[in-house]
Amino acid sequence: MKRLILSLAAAALVAGTGLQPAAAQDAVKGKSIFDANCAACHSVQEQVVGPALKDVHKRRDEKWITSFVKNSTKMIASGDKQAVEIFEKFGKTQMTSFEGALSDGDIKDVIAYVKEESDKPAEAKVEVAPTDPTKTDGATPAAASFNWKAIPPATQLLVVLIGFLLVMVLVFLVMTFVQALPLLSHMYDKPALRNTAMARFIALLRGDTSTITGKHKDILMEDHSYDGIHEFDNDLPPWWKYTFYVTIVFGVAYLLHYHVFSSGNLQLAEYEAEVQQAALLNPSGGEEGNVNEVTNFTALTESAKLEAGKAAFIQNCAACHGQEGQGVVGPNLTDEFWLHGGDVNDVFKVVKYGVTSKGMVAWQKKLSDDQILEVSSYILSLKGSNPANAKAPQGEKYVPKK
Repeated sequence: MKRLILSLAAAALVAGTGLQPAAAQDAVKGKSIFDANCAACHSVQEQVVGPALKDVHKRRDEKWITSFVKNSTKMIASGDKQAVEIFEKFGKTQMTSFEGALSDGDIKDVIAYVKEESDKPAEAKVEVAPTDPTKTDGATPAAASFNWKAIPPATQLLVVLIGFLLVMVLVFLVMTFVQALPLLSHMYDKPALRNTAMARFIALLRGDTSTITGKHKDILMEDHSYDGIHEFDNDLPPWWKYTFYVTIVFGVAYLLHYHVFSSGNLQLAEYEAEVQQAALLNPSGGEEGNVNEVTNFTALTESAKLEAGKAAFIQNCAACHGQEGQGVVGPNLTDEFWLHGGDVNDVFKVVKYGVTSKGMVAWQKKLSDDQILEVSSYILSLKGSNPANAKAPQGEKYVPKK
């Protein structure tokens, strides 16, 4: 009886402690395989290039999943209903064949990882309780916005009454001034005051625009009449001369400010300052870099670097861009047309940060900056290779800066 009890206890211990770590180890291994081969096109929780894989083990049996991962093209050609449905739903894009690259055990490990991720509860959103501006608890209260409705009715009435009285006083002053214009005009019409600034201002208010347009002189210039066209000896209009004087002053001030004392930033310096400011305001906190970062890379030309870039490209990018860069889901990378710029720095940023709206994933968590530069340089080396079945050009033709 004691032996039976000991045997049952040992079996329970094995079942409780031995099998669970093995399953967990499969999921860990599956995550590594998933990140290396599947993460470019798939995510467990959301759709990327391909469908979201959450609960795929509940929708499809293990045998079907294994066959599809190994050779989806073969299953589609055989008329498998589920395979054809996925093929049609996702733009008739065939999944990369992993036959020979992944074993049945590898695929089972990936399924274990997907199952583990699918069973994880959704992260609860933490709701921040509204703070009471009257309770500071030692913290600086947020600036309260003005709310007219919160003002007592008696105060509202008083404010409206004061505003009305101020408007009436302003109207009275304007009307008084208008009524007094003839008297002021007669006063400043005296020879001693006729050319003062106040006299010209009053004349302007009464409709005399000669202060701005100038006075016409009926004095013909000698030998300046042709075909009935006569040139008079008139000065330039005052408004034109004043504007010209202002531009001279502005030009001198601009020259001193930007080019002599260098107290102002020119266009390039302002751009770089804004880029740095955007980097400081990066919501990711700088942990994943910033798409606005300034890079000054030059394309690599060493054969060893390009071979490393090619290996990384085939492993990570070929599923969407083709083995030769001819374009499948993603655009053709061998022509002169680019959607986001054809300089090595442009390509580097697209590879590193991705283009979420277009289904291009960010590779900064998987590839180092050196690896991304190698891939970017290899991509640029594909220009003009003219592979078979190349996708039509997309974007604008890239013209290198001189």
